[in-house]
Amino acid sequence: MRHSTKRSFFALCCGASVASFALFSQPARAQEATTAKRNVIIFIADGLRGGSVNENDSPAIYSLATSGVWFKYSHSVFPTLTTPNASALATGHYLGDTGDYGNVLYPGFPIFASGLFGKSMGSPTPSIEQDEVLSDIDENFSGNYLTEESLLKIARSQGYETAAVGKVGPALIQDLSQDVAQKQRDPNAVVVDDATGSSAGAPLSPEIVVALKAAGLPLKTPNRRNGASANSQQSNGFTGDNVNPGALAANIQQQKYFADVVAKALLPKFKQDAKPFMMVFWSRDPDGTQHNQGDSLNSLTPGINGPTSKAGILNADSNLAAIREALANDGLADNTDIFVVSDHGFCTISKHEIDSTGDVTHAYSASITYKNASGKQDVNAGFLPPGALGIDIAHELKLSLYDADTMIDGTNGKVYKPVDPTAPQESDEVSQYPEEGNCLIGGTGTVQKKLDASAIIAANGGMDLIYATGEKKEDRQALVEQIAKVLVNLDYVSGFFVDDDYGKIPGSMPLSTIKLKGKTNIPVPAIVVNFRSFALDPANPTQSGILISDHTLQEGQGMHGGFDRSDTFNFMAAFGPDFKSGYTDPAPVGNADVAVTLAHITGLKLSDMDSKITGRVIDEALAGHKDANPKSIKKLELKSAPADNGVQTTIKSVQYRGTIYFDAAGFEGKTNGL
Repeated sequence: MRHSTKRSFFALCCGASVASFALFSQPARAQEATTAKRNVIIFIADGLRGGSVNENDSPAIYSLATSGVWFKYSHSVFPTLTTPNASALATGHYLGDTGDYGNVLYPGFPIFASGLFGKSMGSPTPSIEQDEVLSDIDENFSGNYLTEESLLKIARSQGYETAAVGKVGPALIQDLSQDVAQKQRDPNAVVVDDATGSSAGAPLSPEIVVALKAAGLPLKTPNRRNGASANSQQSNGFTGDNVNPGALAANIQQQKYFADVVAKALLPKFKQDAKPFMMVFWSRDPDGTQHNQGDSLNSLTPGINGPTSKAGILNADSNLAAIREALANDGLADNTDIFVVSDHGFCTISKHEIDSTGDVTHAYSASITYKNASGKQDVNAGFLPPGALGIDIAHELKLSLYDADTMIDGTNGKVYKPVDPTAPQESDEVSQYPEEGNCLIGGTGTVQKKLDASAIIAANGGMDLIYATGEKKEDRQALVEQIAKVLVNLDYVSGFFVDDDYGKIPGSMPLSTIKLKGKTNIPVPAIVVNFRSFALDPANPTQSGILISDHTLQEGQGMHGGFDRSDTFNFMAAFGPDFKSGYTDPAPVGNADVAVTLAHITGLKLSDMDSKITGRVIDEALAGHKDANPKSIKKLELKSAPADNGVQTTIKSVQYRGTIYFDAAGFEGKTNGL
């Protein structure tokens, strides 16, 4: 399907001249006489929903999509979280190969157990959106926990200059060879993220320092506060709490810095060096703003459809416009392909309602009154607390529970803080809920390299990972089966997936059915739990998605991670000399396809592409290739064996040219999209 674009509107909104806009809207076709390698920019608008792009809210992204190729049937990989999708975008492999199962995961040991960076042993469930944490995990897995090499590293080996700029965590995942622990650094590699300029970030090469100084830019990345205090609603990082609304401002200052680094320092340097370049720009917005927005505290409306979230979308849009204008001004636009993609979609958080009728959760964890150490009730009555899943499982199985992120002094040394929901309030000795949602179930809670817990839960917002860590296989098997019987009866759970090693568990599907079982060396979760979701507007379900969450954020703020179509429906578009003009691609595509397609265009070979869980070349989008054939799209559905109460995990997917893409999964009637 072909479409047109409104040039004057884009030029007006983005401040671009008509002349420079002409460069944007007319992709130059590869000239037969040139042998120059193609430049590539991958622009990730973190958390941009597939249905959020239009000419009013995102004029630059809309113009690119309508001028080039707009992929209307796009897919995030599940779990629909940032770092898992960062790994797929970086390598072209699904998570069974990369092992990047969540923003929070269990790497097989408490973080910094080796003492790297002089740090003490910490949580067994770290957030990996931190450069030093990624580096520590890398060091424990031969310098690359993903196993596969990234597109950026491979490009650099073939003469490209490379850069990963933007959000801390996913930016470094694009080029783990440059992690903080590396002694030898490649001068042709650039990583600029939140940690740049601090001891926690990858150091800049002397050449980049010179380029930044010449552009008048600081060598340290500004924080997310927009110049305001940490507790101001004008600080994009302000989360609020259950009585105080969160942020009312997008991440303006920090992202302008990142865009300036690209437009004023890197692109001029690349032009001067006269080498091909490949760059990833990871915009934190609209994700960070949608998470923290204070437009609808304790209300499902407007949720992430309010003015603050829209400001986050426009902020990312303005970054893209600035980069494209710089490309045109530097004479680089004609030889540069641009792929705009989001890592995942988004939902509004519910911690109380479980469906569109207003029915509420009756879980044990929601029946407790939670108070902080000052006696203030910090979870609304009847709401799910952070770590609800761990609390409910431990309660049902009558096992001890510990906060995986908080340590206290015990009789014989450090222990993870005990969790007891029935305690009068939080104290120095006990918590009522795990502060970040991550917890240890069973055991003594002793802080040691080899934990004695029976299970570990890594809380990830719209889904959780459960690791069975007992010594004996028969004990792990029994525990998995016991937990499964709890999950099928929790009213906020919608489907779960079990490691194939445990056989067929009634009510669940194997990890292999959703490409989570592969070659990774990272510990494989025993169970991946999906939380319930629903739509407020049946006429527009992906833009009105509501997702249960056991995260620290509040009802009415934003979350993702689930297997609902609101989360799997990301945004994807491409523009440039190698892509068609004005084409709407009806075929299913996904994040794992991006690196594979760009490697094909640039003549690079990704590592170990014999794997069966990789993306495909989106050849129907390439200039000179046949359009997609809608008749080749096959709809698929898989159902598990029923549990004792009759519930089944269902997977809805589509297949195109041998590649499967997942729309939604869970218990029927309990997942938006089923």
